[in-house]
Amino acid sequence: QVQLVESGGGLVQAGGSLRLSCAASGRTFTWYTMGWFRQAPGKEREFVSSIIWSDGSTDYASSVKGRFTISRDDAKKTVYLQMNSLKPEDTAVYYCAARPIVGHSQNRNGYAYWGQGTQVTVSS
Repeated sequence: QVQLVESGGGLVQAGGSLRLSCAASGRTFTWYTMGWFRQAPGKEREFVSSIIWSDGSTDYASSVKGRFTISRDDAKKTVYLQMNSLKPEDTAVYYCAARPIVGHSQNRNGYAYWGQGTQVTVSS
């Protein structure tokens, strides 16, 4: 079993920054891919970014590329999402996800484990 706990959400003005954390436990994550998704009110859950735990390779949605950075800390079993130059349209609940496959996926159905989500609100 895998447990994922997100933290770091909050309220920030447009142009500001936040760093989300996802603490993982329960398994060895060497052969996992970790992802961040987000869901705004009335919208589908959408892909934000992913990282392959073993080699650190990353993938980003076009809407966040150049503004967001995903990273991981092996010792802490934690994945981070550094979000800069935030826009009001980034407002959403952000979810951490994990899949026991080495390979990026932008499809939410490709992820087996999910955290409870953390709210990010960007004011204009």
